[in-house]
Amino acid sequence: MNIILILFAVLIVCFLIGVPIAISLGVSAMVAIWFGTDLPINLIAQKAFTSLDSFSLLAIPFFILAGVLMGRGGISKRLLDMATALVGWITGGLSLVTIVACMFFAAIAGSGPATVAAIGSFMIPAMIANKYHEGFSAAIPAAAGSVGVILPPSIPFVVYGAVGSVSVGALFLAGILPGLLIGTALLLTAYLLSKKRGYKPQEGAEKFVFKDVLKTTWEAKWALLVPVIILGGIYGGIFSPTEAAVTAVVYAIIVGVFVYKELDWKALYEAFMETIIINATTMIIISFSVSFAFFMTLEQIPNMIADSLMALTSNPVFILLIVILFLLIVGMFIDTISALIILTPILLPVVTSVGVDPIHFGVILVVALAIGFVTPPLGVNLFVASSVGEVKFEKVAFGVIPLVAVMILCLIILAFVPAFSMFLPGLAE
Repeated sequence: MNIILILFAVLIVCFLIGVPIAISLGVSAMVAIWFGTDLPINLIAQKAFTSLDSFSLLAIPFFILAGVLMGRGGISKRLLDMATALVGWITGGLSLVTIVACMFFAAIAGSGPATVAAIGSFMIPAMIANKYHEGFSAAIPAAAGSVGVILPPSIPFVVYGAVGSVSVGALFLAGILPGLLIGTALLLTAYLLSKKRGYKPQEGAEKFVFKDVLKTTWEAKWALLVPVIILGGIYGGIFSPTEAAVTAVVYAIIVGVFVYKELDWKALYEAFMETIIINATTMIIISFSVSFAFFMTLEQIPNMIADSLMALTSNPVFILLIVILFLLIVGMFIDTISALIILTPILLPVVTSVGVDPIHFGVILVVALAIGFVTPPLGVNLFVASSVGEVKFEKVAFGVIPLVAVMILCLIILAFVPAFSMFLPGLAE
């Protein structure tokens, strides 16, 4: 118990004084080892280094690169055109276009912040110019961007699969229906809010034109093929998720350079540099997160926490509700990757002991932490939307409240209706 107190006390103090998350995790584990065990202190550094020697984790930098290349290569613009033809004619059309475009791009990029940046940079200024409230305009892509880590390919699913020894392919399948559910709920919420506030359909697209849908869909065909290639290749046994990520990069370069012709040498260089910076940050967090989780497992801290939770109640419903509340709070303060690596070894044994399938729990975990993308103070998507849309952070945070409420409702539905998560993986078996 003393070790647990030392570990989490140091971690919380580090967070409060503004120490970066990766360093906080490493320092707290080192202090706990120094004062609470006889283990060598260099264990943390060794585990941080060896943790990155993983074929599954290799998918992360390639999915990041693929998303960046697709954003710069003209794919996001064509997805926006298609979304406009599909829903731009409805009340609040610009907000609906934004959500649909985010869902399409999410199924390509696999990253929430990347989705917000790619779509929000176009759509937030357009909504503001059409008299939409600034906070609402920025909140829409911020919330819809969260779907980016639920629909496949999903970087958090790759991490959860690697840490929890769960099939990444099955997790990708399990994320499809939950992602569509949350996307549909956001569309309905945006429509009702737009109707209440009197937001009109997009100018120049006041009626549905099937010819325009066909035209824009044809122009976006190369973008729409990405998830087909990735998922089809994985489930067809052609390549692994990591190999699928590499395939996505090659495909993005070919389409951006030779088809859409919007990727030149400068754009390619900038895309690779952006990926290097993002990936370096991500990998540092992952390495120290794994060290932190390894130390906890070594000291049987997850078992202690699981026993304490089970002592409170053995009712699966109450345990799931406690876990969901805990995850929503954690998501407000810790980034998704770190939280996944730290919490998976703690919570997975707890929920599986009461009959929750590891794949189903992976969906609950990722969706709950995805909501953290739009909940302050961390709220990465809120900061990205605020930055690309030049809208004050406070306005974005206030505007996202009804959307977060709907997402939490969807999370509860997903938690207690496993069919949403398990139907497609069940068909694939």
